[in-house]
Amino acid sequence: MKRRTFMTGGIAALGLAGAAWATGSFGPIFTDGAAPLSANSFSTALPIPPLLEDLDSAADSVRFVLQVQQGSRSFFPGKTTRTLGYNGNFLGPTIRVRNGQRFRAEIKNGLSQTTTLHWHGLHLPAKWDGGPLQPIPADSSWNPDFTIKQQAATLWYHPHAMGLTGDQVYRGLAGLFIIEDELSDRLDIPKDYGKDDIPLIIQDRRFLKSGQFAYVQNMHDQMNGVIGNHLLINGVMQPVLGVHAGPVRLRLLNGSNSSIYKIAFANQQSFRMIASDGGFLERPLAMNRIVLSAGERAEVLVDFSAAPIGQQVSLLVDQVRGSRFEALRIQVDRPAETAIKLPTRLRSFDRIPATEATVKRSFVLESIGMGIVGGGLSINGKKMDLNRIDERVKLGATEIWEIINRSTIMMRTSHSMHLHDVQFQILDRDGKAPPAHEQGRKDTVLIAPGETVRIITRFHDDPGVYMYHCHLLEHEDDGMMGQFEVVES
Repeated sequence: MKRRTFMTGGIAALGLAGAAWATGSFGPIFTDGAAPLSANSFSTALPIPPLLEDLDSAADSVRFVLQVQQGSRSFFPGKTTRTLGYNGNFLGPTIRVRNGQRFRAEIKNGLSQTTTLHWHGLHLPAKWDGGPLQPIPADSSWNPDFTIKQQAATLWYHPHAMGLTGDQVYRGLAGLFIIEDELSDRLDIPKDYGKDDIPLIIQDRRFLKSGQFAYVQNMHDQMNGVIGNHLLINGVMQPVLGVHAGPVRLRLLNGSNSSIYKIAFANQQSFRMIASDGGFLERPLAMNRIVLSAGERAEVLVDFSAAPIGQQVSLLVDQVRGSRFEALRIQVDRPAETAIKLPTRLRSFDRIPATEATVKRSFVLESIGMGIVGGGLSINGKKMDLNRIDERVKLGATEIWEIINRSTIMMRTSHSMHLHDVQFQILDRDGKAPPAHEQGRKDTVLIAPGETVRIITRFHDDPGVYMYHCHLLEHEDDGMMGQFEVVES
């Protein structure tokens, strides 16, 4: 398998066998024969998802209300698209909490179908996980109540209803979930949300000529995921972000259904990655490109101190087997507002030694051509069954999970693996140490065709049933998912 170098400083990027970074159009994916629609180019300020109001006045607890609702949004002049959102028409507010706080929420389902709300990346009791086992029927509510027990990180929330996840996320159900702690308070990094601490939710979509989302799946979509030919940043196309002439923190979320993104600046400007899925890395890493699969996050610092007022730089997003997008224009529009001396070290990291593991498990992700008898998507030859527990894990155990992407020659499909409840560490890729940016805490990992990835994690508390699955949502909905139960004995 060939590997490309996507980062400076000698850091090897994630290899994507057989993938080409195309610069042409993905093509007109309109089921009723429409030509691609056009939007106003770079005429809209980047919207910042508002912070969700805490309804609790106590310092040691928070209480939130989220209304799952139908809405509409105009993505193109003269066209109105039917959407879904949390407390609004599309996407949802950012939830911000602190480690150690009691978290309570009321999730009201105003839809005509069942949904759930999964806290992606959170360590929490199984009954509040928000997966398929915790459905919220139409016109009902769900009231999770648990304590935040993990370090500062950029997480997110989205639906996880059985067979409905891809459709509901596509129509707009997603939002960021930020945890802060004493370390994030102390670090001298940008932390003024919406000013120098900017969330970027990156998603691609395709549309019918009527302006409605074209979430109409065919065989190609089932095997490769629904890949769009329009790109949204925080729910709009081609926005502009004004920043100060100083360090800016970007919280990147690949919130797409199934796309894998390579993210870089058009002028090859370098940045420093400071956090992955589960929180801060040991030290900032100098890079100029990063690859994120669906569901993965990264926090990066970009220093505009040397940029003259008025300078613009474009953020480019490339899809695997898809299009290159000029996704966002960042313009330096004011002098530096804060003096920051960026740290050279972020945190001490508790690495789990492979020798600590007492159990090793293997998970084979298979893509067999549709139309073939027994074909489709599976893990260890099985499709998801809510009545079956696939793996039982002892409470307090440390385990190594070996994940093998055994796609066929004809269907060379990338997959990912997302574990609910726990953060893991990547031990190796095909026997080689992972690149430095993948050596932090993770909850989602991309596995290229033919690749084997080993991860290690501790199942240290919270017994109950959780999910593991491919986070390409069309694969998940097709049954590429299983259940593990953490048991006390």
